[in-house]
Amino acid sequence: MSALLEPICRREFDAAALMREFPPRFSHANKQVVYGISCPPGAEHAGRITFSRWAATNPPAVIPADATVVEPRADYFGYEPAPAGRVEWYLNFSHSDLFCAYGGSLFAQDEMQVTEHPALGALREALLKSDLEPLTVQHQRPTPVLVAGVERRCRVAINPDASQGRPNGLYGNNFGRAKPDVVAKATAALVPPTVTNVLAMEAPTGGVGRYARREIDSILLTAYTGFAAAGAESRQLSAAPPEVVVHTGYWGCGAYGGHRVLMAVLQVLAARLAGLNRLVFHTGDAGGAATFGKALAVLATDLGVGAAPCPLEPVLGRLDALAFQWGVSDGN
Repeated sequence: MSALLEPICRREFDAAALMREFPPRFSHANKQVVYGISCPPGAEHAGRITFSRWAATNPPAVIPADATVVEPRADYFGYEPAPAGRVEWYLNFSHSDLFCAYGGSLFAQDEMQVTEHPALGALREALLKSDLEPLTVQHQRPTPVLVAGVERRCRVAINPDASQGRPNGLYGNNFGRAKPDVVAKATAALVPPTVTNVLAMEAPTGGVGRYARREIDSILLTAYTGFAAAGAESRQLSAAPPEVVVHTGYWGCGAYGGHRVLMAVLQVLAARLAGLNRLVFHTGDAGGAATFGKALAVLATDLGVGAAPCPLEPVLGRLDALAFQWGVSDGN
């Protein structure tokens, strides 16, 4: 991982002071229900939260020998505590304006993560009143954000369960349509809270037809910068060189309509280029796992990416020649 990578800015916040002085503003009634369970009156908030923002950094010209373990999991983020010697980061499928929709009715991946980690909402409120810009994209260039040390204070079940009053689940727009008592039953406080490190970066949106080469390059630039930043920040957080793990999934493939195979391929490439020790790819279900298998086959067979080092540019040229097509938004 690049030793030269430096953040645009880094600032540390006391979690208790952050929640007291800049409480999150959950405007939708169902978000308020969850907040009341996760942070009841008298709730204590602990630890320090580190915010950092990183400038776009071009990846190396050579894909290194394969030292990154790629671990597919047919599930969703569990935010399990990391063992000693490991620093783990969980992707936030971000908007360019960091956490901008957290308080409203929507419950897509970004908003769900902030709702379960309410100090992320407080962080946004603090940033809006500071000299720091809450942007993951600026001047059409990625500026991924890392937030280390934020408490996860509850778990919201989003799976369809008619017996619990949520036949269509609670993901996306279904959350805002649900009755408050249904949301309350789906929410479990975590006592004590667990602690999460978040990597927020925006995928490209609004594409139509075949992916242009510039779009492929931009996706790789964003993912590489975010993953390399996670590695650099992990070393700041650890006394000894840690194992660096990023948890991701089908980033940009829901509301933004990204192509699942292409987005998976580019994230695996970015992980290798950034020198991550492990990339955990949460595929959601068996269908997602099958799609991820196709992405790994594309890497090995169509792109010729194996165990040995290889130049990046020809790989990207072959990827472009596969003529991946944009999909459509899932409406969430």
